[in-house]
Amino acid sequence: MIGVDPDRLDDQQLMKELETIHRTRHDTLLYGSNDALRTHNDRMASLEGEYLRRNPRRPVASGRTREGARERGPAGD
Repeated sequence: MIGVDPDRLDDQQLMKELETIHRTRHDTLLYGSNDALRTHNDRMASLEGEYLRRNPRRPVASGRTREGARERGPAGD
């Protein structure tokens, strides 16, 4: 594993790691080697999984659900 095991991070450290990995995602996808992208995917999944484990009742915006998206209608409306 690259980096500190997510379950060993405190909440603030976990959020910082998540912010960093999301910020670097686009460049890794566009310009990273296959190994770099695989490592990025694994690390992101580990961090996000830990966040979800700690926050099972996190707030979910209605517009970010399938039903909410249907209510918005087709793009451009």
